[in-house]
This record gives sequence, structure tokens and C-alpha cells, in this order.
Amino acid sequence: MSDVTVIKNFINGEFVESKKYIDSFNPASGRLLARVPDSDETVVENAVNAAKNAFTEWSNKDPSERSKLLHRVADILESRLKEFAIAESQDQGKPLWLAQQIEVPRAVLNFRHFANTVLCDKEICINQPEDGILNYTSRSPCGVTAVIVPWNLPLYLLSFKLGPALAYGNTVVAKPSEFTSITAWKLCSVLKEAGIPDGVVNMVFGYGHKAGDALIRHPDVSLITFTGSDRAGLHIAEVAGAMAKKVSLEMGGKNAAIVFHDADFENCIPSLIRGSFINQGQVCLSTSRIYVEKKIFSTFAEKFVSEAKKIKMGDPLAEGTWLGPVCSKPHYEKIKEYLKIAKEEGATFLCGSENLNLPNDSQKGYFIGPVVLTNLPDDSRCMQEEIFGPVTCLTPFEDVKDVIERANKVNYGLSATIWSTDLQKIHSIAPKLEVGTVWCNCWLVRNLHMPFGGEKRSGLGREGTEDSREFYTHKKTICIKYKLKNDSFF
Repeated sequence: MSDVTVIKNFINGEFVESKKYIDSFNPASGRLLARVPDSDETVVENAVNAAKNAFTEWSNKDPSERSKLLHRVADILESRLKEFAIAESQDQGKPLWLAQQIEVPRAVLNFRHFANTVLCDKEICINQPEDGILNYTSRSPCGVTAVIVPWNLPLYLLSFKLGPALAYGNTVVAKPSEFTSITAWKLCSVLKEAGIPDGVVNMVFGYGHKAGDALIRHPDVSLITFTGSDRAGLHIAEVAGAMAKKVSLEMGGKNAAIVFHDADFENCIPSLIRGSFINQGQVCLSTSRIYVEKKIFSTFAEKFVSEAKKIKMGDPLAEGTWLGPVCSKPHYEKIKEYLKIAKEEGATFLCGSENLNLPNDSQKGYFIGPVVLTNLPDDSRCMQEEIFGPVTCLTPFEDVKDVIERANKVNYGLSATIWSTDLQKIHSIAPKLEVGTVWCNCWLVRNLHMPFGGEKRSGLGREGTEDSREFYTHKKTICIKYKLKNDSFF
């Protein structure tokens, strides 16, 4: 047990032991990795009280002071980048290079970005000189914020919500996933070292149905930001609506790519391989449906499958590994069940039915190789439901209007990609896709100033510079009559 990490809740600046724990396993080996607090309503009560008590002082700090502290958080996190990357890789299963080159650096960027943008706020000011009246807007923090994040991008998504929440003067109680709690726990020491005051950020670990539910129902929680499944998100929306809480939800997707005959294969295929399989397909923006113009379908499928078969799978800490294990045993079993359903629905497996050649120390890990399916109808479960694994479906199309309708005919609407060298065609199709983001001849190019979010069951609200400011603040209109003569209606 000496190599097992024992995680503690972080409440009011102190690490607090739990009465009960949840076992968390290394997905590459299946061995016990960490013991995570199984927090209950009492723990949540203590955390919310700490955040509530810290709110007045934190919200009254000048934004420049909060900005400096967030830059300090970013500095310390950056100095410990490799440590966090290794922890994320061991805990979640993502390849070390992905954590080290992309996800931890992006977490650093998230803190820096909102530390900067909070200093550049703009308000509305309108003068009515004929009436001697000045109108302007003012913003104030909302209060205690519940931050609930999933297991696929643990540190990155936590920082994407913590950054703006703190920058705009809110205090936080965060509930990470019980499957991937290590980097969130490590971040608490970073926050403490950076000088974030006690109670401003509290971290409560445990199950969603227990700790998470107690958190969203707490009367002193003013707003809730959530990324995760649509089932959990819709439950949060129901609770938040009944209690008049502000809520922001990002709930996944069933994202489509549309590949036209004039697509640049040298750019398109590597990007779609990444879009389908990076992080084991466990990205809300993963490409899980690929519509290919019929005249190039066979050529595209052959090249795409050839590249998928080249992907190196294995120990996520090993050099050269591109595909690691999926995050947990329950999720592994869920994906396997979808592959069984695909066979029942008549799918052709272009790749993914082969036996895995894994080393002995990975035999008990949760590994699933890249899966490429075809010959599935649009109304099949594997074309309609979010599998959230290294599984994508290829299907041909002939008519532009028809493929737009097919791409839109799902309950989700997070993102889509279009692949063509015809810019007129791209500009014509992109606005017709019922999604929050359309990438054209690229995938997952993110600018934090741009709004991010989804349509339909993919979510409510947006995140990004302006949208995050709107969510994490209250906006009020202030109207001042400076011309005091009684010669107007006002």
C-alpha cells in the first residue's frame, strides 16, 4: 500500500481526512492507485460554509490582486508540469506526451488567460444629456460556485472553470471525478503555495450521486458549472431550475465530420485520426461519425483504416505510445457493450476486431484498440449515442442537403468538421449544422476568446472570455440623474 496515494479533501485551506474511501485504479495495469474520499453531505456543508465565509474578502479584492494570485498559480503549476503530467497519465490513462505537451500546458494557459482578461473588462455607458441622466453597467461576483468536472480531461477542465470563477471574485467548491482525483488534489497544494486565501477554493472528492448531489442542492451555492454526461447534466438542470440557480452545462456530443471529394487527404486523414482516437476517443469533441462523399468513400476508408492500424497502443508512460487504456473498468465494459451492439446492428468492422498484443504488465489494463465501423444505418445506436471511446463510424453520402440533415439528426450538437477546398461550399454548409462549433479543414483549434458550448443535449450556455464573464458575474444597470433641475419627466 506504500505506493497508493491517499487523497484528502481540501476545506478552508486544510487537508482533511475522510471517514470512508473509494478505491481508484491505474487503468493501464488495473492495480490500486489511489484511495479517494467518499464525501457525504456533512463534508459538503463544511466546504460550502468555508467558501461562503471567504466570499466577502475575496470578492472585495481589487481584480489586479486576484490576477496576480492567478498568475502565481500558473507559475507554480508550470514549474511542476512534469509531475502533474505523470500523475494525469497514471490516473486517467492518457499518453504522457499528451498530458505533458498539451493538457497541463493548457491548464497553465487557462489560469493566465483569465488572470489577464479580468483586467480588460468593458462596460456599457450611455449618456442622456437632454435629461441629465447617465446610465452604465456594473458587475459583481455571484457567490459560491459549484464546479463539477469529469474524468476525461481532469486538470484541464478544472482550470477552465476555476480560472474565470476566481478571477471574477467568486469562491468555489469543486467536485472532481472519483475516477481521476489526483491532479485536482495536487492542485490544492499549488493554490495554497500561491497564496489563495483559505476557503476561496475547496475540493470535495467522492461520488456524483452523493457529494455532487449534496453540492448542487445546497441553498448557499449560487451557480453551478458542469461538464459531464447528458444524464447528469439534465438532472443538474432540473435541480438548478427549481432553486433558481445559474447553471452552465457541457454534456458531450456525437460529432460528425463531412468529407467532400475535394478534401486534402494529407491534411484530412491525420486530423480525423486524431479527432477519432486521441485520448482514447474520450473527448467530448471526438469525431464519432464520418460522412464521406461516395465517389471517394472506398479510397478514403482504405487510407483511414491503414493509418488507424498504425497507432501504437500500450503503457501510457512509455515513449512512443499514442493510445493508452480507457479510464476505468466500468467505462471499458460500457464500450465493449457498444461493440457487441454494433455487431448485432450489422456493422462491418474495418478494424478493431483483432486480438490485442499487450505486454504482461498491461494484461489487466482497460485497453481497447482503434475501432472503425461501417454499414450502420443512421438510426442505429452506435450512430446516435455517445460511446466515448476509440470508436468511429464511416458512412457514404451523395447529396449535400441530405448529408446536412443526416449530420443534424442526433440529440447532440457540440461540434462538427467540414473537409473541402471549396470555401464557398464551406461557408454555405457551416451555418446549417446544428452545433456550437464548426471546424473547417482542422479540428480542435481553440481560442479562449471564442465561445464554446453546444446545442440540444450537448449543453446550456457558453464558456470563453465574454461568456465566462457573463456567467460568473451579476450585471446591473445604474442610472444617475446628474441634472437636478425639475424640467424633465424624470
